[in-house]
Amino acid sequence: MVVSEELAVAPATQRPFRTIFVSGIVLTAALFAIGGWERRWIADDGLTVLRTVRNLLAGNGPVFNVGERVEVNTSTAWTYLIWFFSWLTQARLEYVVLGIALTLSVAAIVFAMLGAARLWDGGGTQLLLPAGALVYIAVPPARDYATSGLESSLVICWLAVLWWWLIRWSRAETVCSASVFGLAFVAGLAPLIRPEMTLVGALALLMICCAPQPGIRLRPWMFRALMVTMAGVVPVAYQIWRMGYYGLPYPNTAVAKDAGGAKWRQGLVYLWNLVGPYWLWVPLVVLGVAAVVAVRSRRIGGHAAIASDRNAKEALRERIHRLSGRLRTPVAVVALMLGSGVLLAVYEIRVGGDFMHGRMLLPQLFCLLLPVMVLPLKSSAAQADPRRTGRAFVSAALAGTAGWALFAANTTAIETDTKISTSGIADERLYYVQTTGHDHPLRAEDYLDYPRMRAMVGDIARSPNGGLLINSPSWSWTIVPPPAPIPDGGAGHTVFFVNLGMIGMNMPLDVRVLDPMGLSYPLAAHTFRFPNARIGHDKNLDSDWVVVDAGMVDEHPWMPWFLDEGWVTRIRTALSCPETRDMLASTRAPLTFDRFRRNIQQSVEYARYRIDRVPEYEIERCYVG
Repeated sequence: MVVSEELAVAPATQRPFRTIFVSGIVLTAALFAIGGWERRWIADDGLTVLRTVRNLLAGNGPVFNVGERVEVNTSTAWTYLIWFFSWLTQARLEYVVLGIALTLSVAAIVFAMLGAARLWDGGGTQLLLPAGALVYIAVPPARDYATSGLESSLVICWLAVLWWWLIRWSRAETVCSASVFGLAFVAGLAPLIRPEMTLVGALALLMICCAPQPGIRLRPWMFRALMVTMAGVVPVAYQIWRMGYYGLPYPNTAVAKDAGGAKWRQGLVYLWNLVGPYWLWVPLVVLGVAAVVAVRSRRIGGHAAIASDRNAKEALRERIHRLSGRLRTPVAVVALMLGSGVLLAVYEIRVGGDFMHGRMLLPQLFCLLLPVMVLPLKSSAAQADPRRTGRAFVSAALAGTAGWALFAANTTAIETDTKISTSGIADERLYYVQTTGHDHPLRAEDYLDYPRMRAMVGDIARSPNGGLLINSPSWSWTIVPPPAPIPDGGAGHTVFFVNLGMIGMNMPLDVRVLDPMGLSYPLAAHTFRFPNARIGHDKNLDSDWVVVDAGMVDEHPWMPWFLDEGWVTRIRTALSCPETRDMLASTRAPLTFDRFRRNIQQSVEYARYRIDRVPEYEIERCYVG
């Protein structure tokens, strides 16, 4: 009844609603673009991605250090997206990534609002106003990571496109095979976007596979086989290549951070660190209630979908099971995205969250807001609708959300004096703004004003013979020399420090850059996790190990005074462990066919392998010596 009345409304009556809706999208997208631009920056971890892109452009392969096959970047798609546009434009990498990130962030808001509009009003007969979209763009971390050089913008854009496409698919009376195969392909990219997004992609594919597909003339088994092929061709091919090339079933970052470990208490702290300062639970509850009221008062959402497709549903029920028929409805898509957001949040809490304020909970927040990115305020048949109380509540909810957005947008959750708090969580952008002295640290050279960076560059220039640069207890650089004889042109430099991005992007590609946490250094990545250390930094390999592993002089007086010769000798024994040598060979040995095959066969074992950072314990563990 409601649907037929709405469809009977003249287009002239609908035109103002459409104009207001489009204006709302343009205004919201513009506000997000302005907010992201005002807080533009590239994080140290974002520069880490660009070092890999530099190696790709130079023909060294997708590596961080030449000659060592380590997947330092968590998002494969993000790495190759930057590489493609860098190759295409030949522009400076920092500017390329800035443009891509901001464009994807704005596109994410647009697709999210379009998907929500189709959810609430497939016929264009209701006044739709921004709601959840205002919540997302108001949260400061969302604007921080609209740029940053990290894959956050790609993740939310993928979620938004998937959401929009699923809603279109669920609303269509008939579907075409090309559209469904395209949807399956996008969903199948999930593990390349970020590994944990596999949950969302897998659930979406399962729903599409089990749902009826009116209009598809292929046999069901053939259609499903083709759909699975479309979804899996790229991620499966890359997975096989990853296992053979890197010797791991997932990025090295997951090994370095022990992504399978549990830190529930720290995860809850991380959750409240985002929710608490902005009172984020208030708009989530208000908009959730408003959505329920809107559904009840206007009979849209799942009920409208069933009503609008009633004839198709009745025909389908004669041929297929009722449950499978309900999978291709907007209600099912909403349940999918909300459920995915909750499950992803639980996972993030379990692993302890992150050290960057809000960053790893942004996709979850985005998922939860997708159904209410816009909300209906008024129908073009409103004069015949007696339920004015519902409209009044939705109006109040929209006004309250706008007021909350003004409050949240100007809230600083973490004041910093360049010291990390006891929780280990930092406002990463503000921290680097203060420590570099740049309002917008974008270029690699901006980070030369970070403490100790210019000193590092100077020490390397003054040591043509090469060597290993490590930080001393007094926070100055110490160079451990290479053994004689020194080859012509020097033995090369290795830098061992925590800030991979700023060092890697300010150093030539022939300078090896390693970190004690193991993001670029397999030896550190495969150590055991400190149980109570700062989240994301809970591995810390002593520099003594690098002295031995890099083959530097390990005797006094050439070796720094704060390193112990006896400790170094025992480390040398520990590194003779056959299992450790095999694990390191997976990334360092020449990539022959036999090495590629062995890496595939042993990749899971390599991922599980751990060493003890105390050499005595490691020797005992491996039964060597």
